[in-house]
Amino acid sequence: MKAPNTLLANTGTTIFTVMSALAVEHGAVNLGQGFPDADGPADVVRAAADALLDGRNQYPPLTGVPELRAAVAAANRRFWGIEADPATEVVVTSGATEAITACLMAVLDPGDEVVLIEPLYDTYLPVVRMLGAVPKLVRLEPPKWELPRAALAAAFGPRTKALLMNSPQNPCAKVFTAAELAFLADLLQKHDAYAICDEVYEHLTFDGWRHIPLMSLPGMRERCMRIGSAGKTFSLTGWKVGYVTAPARLAGVVAKAHQLLTFTTPPNLQRAVALGLAKPDAYFAELAAELQGKRDRLSAGLARLGFGVLETRGSYFVSADFRPLGFAGDDVAFCRWLTETAKVAAIPVSAFYADAATAPRHYVRFAFCKHNSTLDLALARLEAALSARTPQGAPRALTA
Repeated sequence: MKAPNTLLANTGTTIFTVMSALAVEHGAVNLGQGFPDADGPADVVRAAADALLDGRNQYPPLTGVPELRAAVAAANRRFWGIEADPATEVVVTSGATEAITACLMAVLDPGDEVVLIEPLYDTYLPVVRMLGAVPKLVRLEPPKWELPRAALAAAFGPRTKALLMNSPQNPCAKVFTAAELAFLADLLQKHDAYAICDEVYEHLTFDGWRHIPLMSLPGMRERCMRIGSAGKTFSLTGWKVGYVTAPARLAGVVAKAHQLLTFTTPPNLQRAVALGLAKPDAYFAELAAELQGKRDRLSAGLARLGFGVLETRGSYFVSADFRPLGFAGDDVAFCRWLTETAKVAAIPVSAFYADAATAPRHYVRFAFCKHNSTLDLALARLEAALSARTPQGAPRALTA
């Protein structure tokens, strides 16, 4: 028989699925996949349940129910000073991953170049390649993850159509500074390129760091497609409700891509998210403060056990260097040992690079969006395993 699509057939199972399955197999505490182990606000969940019974369960409008589009526009204005027309400049999607795909579809033609910043979320590259576009990769280097301005400038050229960026960034927990964003804005204007801005962790910043949407900078309003996620903002990752804010001429094309991908998103969840986005400022501040406390709890515990813990300015994740522990293998082997022996699952940071062979191989990513008791159990298991032995041996490949 003829072969299926080559790119999809050769795309591996996402590392998050692999590690979560391994965690279940070995009864491990799952600090790999970034999902909270408790539901979000009770009033938002109740609103979704009630909306199932109000007789509006048929197809909602393609671009989203009016209540949610209005709520997204109001949140843009309230938090970031961005004015958007809810009727023509907001598109609701079935999760932020779909939103990223729809935005890329909206601007890319085969042969266009897209600048991507590594480490990066593992769906970016396959989608860019499926669309026939050419990725131009620029690496941030640990431990500080500073923006390599010369390399970025060199990555832009006459065929550059877009930049795909993530801030706060997964996995390195970087929050882009105003100066870094201004540098990117200058490159985008110079090369007449668009920006797809993955900002799903927009409200999850710590230590006084504040997210700045690239769209809010001068000259960027007409070039940016800004992506948010109810899953991250309300700790309801399984709902898969995302939203795109874009200038009307781009939003209309994003909507056409959304039409081809999923067409629409469950209306009861949309109406519940609209209620959530209107919650008082205290909710968003408390969410960040609670997560900062969890970050501190896990980071302090990892440091006490001998890990080299990197700074976390935002997101759900702490990255840690395991070299001080004396482990002989790479990050894949270490994560397998963690899961099988220590009974704690994490993610190898090399999985966030296009070429894992040349990526840093001594960092792992832990998710801290868990109950304190879960974090404490993970640390206790790590301490017991590290006290019992020093892991040795050759790396073993992770498989689904």
